[in-house]
Amino acid sequence: MISTLAVHGYRSLRDVVLPLDRLTVVTGANGVGKSNLYRAFQLLADTASGRFIGSIAAAGGLSSVLWAGPERISGAMRRGEVPVQGTGSRKAPISLQLGFTADELSYLIDVGLPVPGNTVFARDPVIKRELIWAGPVLRPAATLFERTARGVRAAAEAGRASNRSTGHIEIALPPWTSVLDELVDPIHRPEVTAIRDVVRGWRFYDSFRVDPDAPARRPQVGTRTEILAGDGHDLAPAVATILESAWEQPFREAIADAFDGTEVIVADYGGGFEIQLEQPGMLRPLSGRELSDGTLRYLLLAAALFSPRPPGLMVLNEPETSLHPDLLPALTRLMVRAAERSQLVVVTHARPLVAALTGAGALHHELVKPYGETQLEGQGLLSRPTWHWGSR
Repeated sequence: MISTLAVHGYRSLRDVVLPLDRLTVVTGANGVGKSNLYRAFQLLADTASGRFIGSIAAAGGLSSVLWAGPERISGAMRRGEVPVQGTGSRKAPISLQLGFTADELSYLIDVGLPVPGNTVFARDPVIKRELIWAGPVLRPAATLFERTARGVRAAAEAGRASNRSTGHIEIALPPWTSVLDELVDPIHRPEVTAIRDVVRGWRFYDSFRVDPDAPARRPQVGTRTEILAGDGHDLAPAVATILESAWEQPFREAIADAFDGTEVIVADYGGGFEIQLEQPGMLRPLSGRELSDGTLRYLLLAAALFSPRPPGLMVLNEPETSLHPDLLPALTRLMVRAAERSQLVVVTHARPLVAALTGAGALHHELVKPYGETQLEGQGLLSRPTWHWGSR
């Protein structure tokens, strides 16, 4: 389980350390940084698939995603004696840092600006540091793997491809590639492989299409689909897969819980699967094209949460969109049951959903933005998890 997410220098997340539980719900007013937190999760996940630098570039480059406020928020700023605003100069290196702690291993990545040179990719950020360590706190004695500008070092152990006296690995890594993408080796680098597998297992859902032309409304190729796509385009084969798995009954119960007496059908039209619903009083099943936006979105959420191959971590962004308030209790029960199989983080605006999830035992974080930076309401020095970024 991921116990902590740490973000430094990403948009409004100047320095956030977020504790996580089996089920965590994050809320806050518009503009406080909920979307930034969700994107930070996604950006961290991109390290294991070779998309990290490209994702930053797609967001406008490092200059567009960096914290734009002052390097340090002084006491005078917090007291309102002077305005909270950035300056034209920085003393510390330009840095965007992300990290997390898990049950046994923890990970950190630090990116910055490249050294000026003869390249047309001078705007691309480069990876300055990557570290993997045992336990929740970064300490020299717990460090298992370190990648810096000076090279790659690992805890020296017999049988590893490293210099046993120094732990230095004789390999040159391009500054735009992560060790999670380049140095995966379950025999000689089990710690890198373990972190890569953890991060690659994360799933994100925030862009389900439910408009009249949404792919989920139309027949799709009928092939076994254990993991619903991020946009939900393969809903019908994903539901058909669930209905032939051990999770058929819980899935059907979740649908009936939301829509009393409703049965889910996957019709097969010569290899094209279409989602249909049988409802009490109707003379024929309703096809995907006839479903309301809220009904279709609930089906998509249920298919994601009851995947026969549950992820280690799933992050849902505003799952209540298009749902009638009467569906929120059923959605709560759906999430609580799914959290028994996967760690779940829910980012939401819906106060009734927050209250219901918190009442079911979820860890609740309220985001606020008092000085232009996102903070956790009520988090102080004593309640903030211990986290050290180290230095370059």
